[in-house]
Amino acid sequence: MKIKHIVLASTILVSVSTFAQKDELKVLKKIYTKEAPKPADVVEYKTNLAKLEGVATEEGDKVSAGFYKAMLPLIEIMSFGPTVTEAQKAQVVSAKTVVAIEKGLNGTLEYEKKTGKKVYTDDILKKVELYKSDIINLAIALGQQQKFQEASDVLYSLYLLDKKDQDKLFYAASYAINATNYDKALQYYNELKELNYTGEGTLYYAVNNSSKEEENFGNNKSLRDISVNTTKTHSKPRDEKSPSKRGEIFKNIALILVQKGKVEEAKAAVQEARQANPEDTSLILTEADLYLKMNDFVTYSKLANEALAKDPNNEDLVFNLGVISANAKNLEEAEKHYKRAIEINPNYFNAYINLAELRLRADEKWVSELNKLGTSEKDNKRYEVIKKLREDNFRVILPYLEKAVELEPTNDPAKRTLLSVYNALEMTDKYKALKAKL
Repeated sequence: MKIKHIVLASTILVSVSTFAQKDELKVLKKIYTKEAPKPADVVEYKTNLAKLEGVATEEGDKVSAGFYKAMLPLIEIMSFGPTVTEAQKAQVVSAKTVVAIEKGLNGTLEYEKKTGKKVYTDDILKKVELYKSDIINLAIALGQQQKFQEASDVLYSLYLLDKKDQDKLFYAASYAINATNYDKALQYYNELKELNYTGEGTLYYAVNNSSKEEENFGNNKSLRDISVNTTKTHSKPRDEKSPSKRGEIFKNIALILVQKGKVEEAKAAVQEARQANPEDTSLILTEADLYLKMNDFVTYSKLANEALAKDPNNEDLVFNLGVISANAKNLEEAEKHYKRAIEINPNYFNAYINLAELRLRADEKWVSELNKLGTSEKDNKRYEVIKKLREDNFRVILPYLEKAVELEPTNDPAKRTLLSVYNALEMTDKYKALKAKL
């Protein structure tokens, strides 16, 4: 008789718990579906969420709790009203929040796929698409604050929420590199390799009318067009073709492996990439750069010439060969490649800048020597010689920098370098005119 009493009591407790869960779910759903929740709603939402988390025992209820917990930041942002500011959003959403949102929403999607009952799936997919640009902006802001690991975490979470958007995985890897988290970077790059990701396509940009800054919508043309034509939050749309990133991916895989002392694995990774993509000249450069890092200059030169033979009029390829040569301190070879890039494309801004940089390396040496000179007759004669060498060098540099500033008149670093050259050559009028524009 006592045993039956215990069983009955347990049944009543379970029943009460189940009804409690249903009540809390009703409250959460009611607040969640409001178009304009109030701050008081947020308090009630949090209270019922805490209760639900405390009593949820069945898998379905735990998933529901995870879903509503993931959506809490959205409720909080909506409670600020239609004039919500970026600062208010920042109070609610952080990298840690985004990671938690991803886990909650993906947990819900996986459960509903398993059970075959779609309750939240469609809403989750809509919300992810709607708030994707906000999450991207958070990652960009974190990157600008040099919080590279957090930026990487945000973009990786966004990728996990929409695995069709593989660009986010690529940039998550890039930020992981900046954060010196090479294990994570290698994991992401290997995943990109398995996906056969190239990154080729079109990027869509528009200027945010509030911040006046250009924003990257990635490959989401529809969202960019809606922002420009429908919601009017953006203007000045433009498109930009994005080249293949496979070379960069395999290069970084190889460099990480070299850093880990796995040189043979690095060589094998690049060879595998080249066999799979024999016409991709960027991978020849990747292999060349790898051998350069290993100080194998013979193999490096062979590969560099192979790349050039395949595509002699590829301005980016020629320019990159110049960069590799410059890094190898082969300055004459670098200058030849930069000038060739300009022959192919007379408006190649970076080639002009790098030509000026090559010449400025010599100036550093001369300045160092000048600082060591004394006041003897011999030193005074040497001073005049070096002064003439510097002036002649600046006159060679001058047209490169003037052309660079002509091509990109808003590039402040280029203008400041040109300003220094004007000053050194005592070109007072041009110095004052340019100074006024800074």
